[in-house]
Amino acid sequence: QVQLVESGGGLVQAGGSLRLSCAASGSIFSFNIMGWYRQAPGKQREMVATITTSMGPSNYADSVKGRFTISRDSAKNTVYLQMNSLKPEDTAIYRCAADRGFNRIWGQGTQVTVSS
Repeated sequence: QVQLVESGGGLVQAGGSLRLSCAASGSIFSFNIMGWYRQAPGKQREMVATITTSMGPSNYADSVKGRFTISRDSAKNTVYLQMNSLKPEDTAIYRCAADRGFNRIWGQGTQVTVSS
């Protein structure tokens, strides 16, 4: 079965950077769109960034625009989320997701903690 495996989470100080990776157990072109979502304690899950697996502009939540960058490496079947200028409010469990038709596949999640 198709799986998504995230990595790269951790603990950083405010202003620091992390790069999250989401590796798919198959071609990312099997999916129409991939993205990153996050959920902090007491808050709803929110979309962070999405990217088409073909081409086109990426989408970002207003709160991360100018700080986060989503990208893909088709040769490695991997989607990345480069997170710069991290803030404590970025603390959350980050999960990648891949959409194919009416189905959405989720990764297991990786914790990002930003200390002030």
